[in-house]
Amino acid sequence: MHTTPIGKFISGIPKAELHLHIEGTFEPELMFEIARRNNKKIKYNSVEEVRDAYRFNNLQEFLDIYYAGANVLIEEQDFYDLTFAYLKKIHEQNVIHTEIFFDPQTHTDRGVEFATVIKGIRRALEEAEKQLGISSKLIMSFLRHLDEKSAIKTLHQALPFKEWITAVGLDSSEVGNPPSKFQQVFKKAQQEGFLSVAHAGEEGPPEYILEALNLLKVVRIDHGNRCLENEDLVNELAKRQIALTLCPLSNLELKVIQELHHHPLNKMIGKGLLVTINSDDPAYFGGYMNENYYGIAKALNLSKEDICQLAKNSFQASFLDEEIKKQMIEKVDKYYRKNK
Repeated sequence: MHTTPIGKFISGIPKAELHLHIEGTFEPELMFEIARRNNKKIKYNSVEEVRDAYRFNNLQEFLDIYYAGANVLIEEQDFYDLTFAYLKKIHEQNVIHTEIFFDPQTHTDRGVEFATVIKGIRRALEEAEKQLGISSKLIMSFLRHLDEKSAIKTLHQALPFKEWITAVGLDSSEVGNPPSKFQQVFKKAQQEGFLSVAHAGEEGPPEYILEALNLLKVVRIDHGNRCLENEDLVNELAKRQIALTLCPLSNLELKVIQELHHHPLNKMIGKGLLVTINSDDPAYFGGYMNENYYGIAKALNLSKEDICQLAKNSFQASFLDEEIKKQMIEKVDKYYRKNK
């Protein structure tokens, strides 16, 4: 990948990741190591067997194995190890800012304390800032296949750690679980000062994106592929510059698209949408940030200028302060000028 001119360019460009589930970075090797450490049985006999299982026909098949893997995470150190392994990986790929989703209900429903989860993740984020120079924000996601009552309980558990969490999000099984199901918890979260985002329009209809915007008052849409089916919605997203956090390899693996060259990225750019590239659940979908950038660049024949714009978008759409955004965008411009 890195040997082609565009591959080398992608490898070196500074970028931000805005759509990443920390539980989705669980590489099989680490899964086995933590399972052994915690004396937890997993149904696979080898790393290869786990990798073979990472082939999915849809979102639900992926979620089943994702939740099974998360079962071995028990101690604060496990969450630290999981998070730091991801941060080391992205450091090698010149990701200099990341906004990470975590799913507390996946763990609290198994009897793991909320504090255990967030303290492990937070420690890794602080250490990565010091050692690797990666800045970060944390987004707490509610699981949409559970009820709103469970989400409200999670919000209350989060309040003692409020200063560590920037935003709330909504993920898991989309179809049949519309954003409207979570109006109250998002309203409460916003009253507590959290920003909000939501997965919408990946497998679910464009109406879910409208609900996320109008009912949940989100400031960013995760995925959003199906917005193109509704022209008024596209115009609204473009006018308000609501960012879409696209995940090309995830879309391919989960059969949201059949081929990477079918990806709607170029169409979206043509309609003035603020789009970003992200890895979603990279351990499961065959690639971190550079692999996603490279895959989509190759499939859609993107230029260095296109890549530069996507990298700038990633900072523009982030939750960083305006001044820091400007500095990050200038880093991208400087890299482009030097390497075009």
